[in-house]
This record gives sequence, C-alpha cells and structure tokens, in this order.
Amino acid sequence: NCATVISLTFQTNVLTELRKWKLSLIEHHKLQMRQEKEKHASHVRQLSNEMANLKELLRTYEISIGRKDEVITNLTKALERQKEKTELMRSFTLWRIQHIKAKQEEYANRIADRQFRTALMKKVWTAWRSHSEEKWKEKVAKACQLRAEDVCVQLTNDYEAKIAELTATLEQTKAEVLRLHSEREEYEATMKKAFMRGVCALNLEAMTMFQGK
Repeated sequence: NCATVISLTFQTNVLTELRKWKLSLIEHHKLQMRQEKEKHASHVRQLSNEMANLKELLRTYEISIGRKDEVITNLTKALERQKEKTELMRSFTLWRIQHIKAKQEEYANRIADRQFRTALMKKVWTAWRSHSEEKWKEKVAKACQLRAEDVCVQLTNDYEAKIAELTATLEQTKAEVLRLHSEREEYEATMKKAFMRGVCALNLEAMTMFQGK
C-alpha cells in the first residue's frame, strides 16, 4: 500500500510538472507569436510607408515629366520662332550690307575729293609758311640769345652770392666747433682734477684709519 501511494504521488507530481512545462511552453509560444505579429505589423507599416513614399515620388516624377514635355514643347516653339526671326534678320542684314556698301562708295568718293583739295591747300600753305618762318626764326633766335645772356648773368650773380653766404656759414661753423673742442678739453681737465682730489682725499683718510689702528 505504501509503495502504491508513493507511486501515485510520483505520478501526480510528474503530471503536475508536465502540465506546468506545457503551460510554460504555451506561454512562451504565445509570447513569440505576439512578438512575431508585432514585428510583422511593424514591417507591414514600414512597407506601407515606403509604398506611400514611392507613390508620392512616382506622382512627382509624373508631374516633372509632364512639365518637361511642356518645356520641350515651349522650347520647340521658341526655336521655330527664333529660326523665323533669324531668317528675317538675315534678309534684313543682306539688304543693309548692300545699302551700306553703296553709302561707303559714295562716302569714299567724297573723302578722296576732300583729301585731294586738302593736299593741294597744304602744299600752298607749306610754301607760304616756309617763306614766312625764315624771317620769324631769325627774330626769335636773336631774342632768345639776348634772353639767355641775361639769364646767365643773373644766375652767375645769384650763385656767387650763395657761395659767399655758404662760405660765411662754414667759417662760423668751424669757429663753433673749435669753441666746443676747447670747452670739452677744459671740462675734461676740470673733471680730472676733481677726480684726483677725490682720490687723494680717500688715500689720506685711509692712511689716517691705518695709523689710528
């Protein structure tokens, strides 16, 4: 009987432990399932956000492509208008070049006539001027010579006065230098005498101190 009780108790304990282990496994499995569901939900949300961003980017690209098509169309029209304008400008430029050439030929003829008349007037003017300048040059040369002589005399007088003034200043400077040298020698002699008197006084005082000792 005692062995039977022990066996039943052991079986009961084993069953209890098995149930606990089973419950623990179930709870652990539920926890893993919940975590996997949360991860899956987070991944789904991330994918949804990425899908939304991609949709927005796709919409932006579609708008950009539409604008690019519009820009290309506008540029094509602008190029066509520019081409037409260029053709018109080319035609106008050719007409203007022909008109300018005609004007240039007419202007060149007028300039040639004017230069011929000017050259003829220059020859006449040069002949008259050369005759007049000979007398004028003689008068100017004489006047310049007289003026130059006056200027040279004035400059000579000014330089001689300046040299005399500088000579007097130099003599005064030499006298001042000699006076300063004399004063310096007297000052040095006076200082030497005073130094010797001081030395003698110190020697006498030292001898008196030694004799006292």
